[in-house]
Amino acid sequence: MLTIEDLQVKIGDQVILSHIDLELKPGETHVLFGPNGSGKTSLLMTIMGYPGYKVTHGKIAFKGQDITHTPIHERAGLGIGMAYQRPPSIAGLKTRQMVQICAQAKGGRKVDPEVLAREVKFERFLDRDINVGFSGGEIKRSELLQLMAQDADLMMFDEPESGVDLENITLVGETIAKLLQRGAPRAKKSENEPTVKERLINRTKMGLIISHTGFILDYLTVDKAQVLYNGVLSCKNNPGEILKCIGEFGYEECVKCLM
Repeated sequence: MLTIEDLQVKIGDQVILSHIDLELKPGETHVLFGPNGSGKTSLLMTIMGYPGYKVTHGKIAFKGQDITHTPIHERAGLGIGMAYQRPPSIAGLKTRQMVQICAQAKGGRKVDPEVLAREVKFERFLDRDINVGFSGGEIKRSELLQLMAQDADLMMFDEPESGVDLENITLVGETIAKLLQRGAPRAKKSENEPTVKERLINRTKMGLIISHTGFILDYLTVDKAQVLYNGVLSCKNNPGEILKCIGEFGYEECVKCLM
């Protein structure tokens, strides 16, 4: 579904990503670990198609289509969406309007903003300007609401636990799990929650999550973890094992160990 082959990316004259190979199959979710400045956000922005990130080598394909040089709005129309770590505030644009815009990105689908907002307890923010005066947790819920409206097939999350207080982290984590058709790494919560077998059979959504701390993994299961270090994807392993390695030895030694 998403294939990245030998990708190299520059900002200006500086190479920020080198020899990136990544494959996400339908239903898979991967998590990316790495220190600040390692290129994690740059990779997501490149997949999303931001023009400041120049692909100088390699290829990005989505749903069998080469999108290496496809503009952002066309990628959104194909079903790629992103929740940002620090999205802008947009005075004059109401959250309700933004939800409707996001819904139109994928085939002009119609949504009820009130119904979607209820899922992330955001009804009273619908008529406020996008992110203006919002807290960290409110901004994350706004981003999730927009992704819900878009109904993207590939959802990318840049530090979803960053800046979120304890009051909001559970809601954020459980909403991401629901968007990605995932279960939490704990027992079923209700009779209406699908079984593991049902999720595996019906899961189609793909996720790519950036995390420094791994806290988001308390709320959803992921298939694979990788470390992005100095612009290079250095290893692939079980998320828990990679986190333990990073905690004990740091990123540099972890990368050497797992290569």
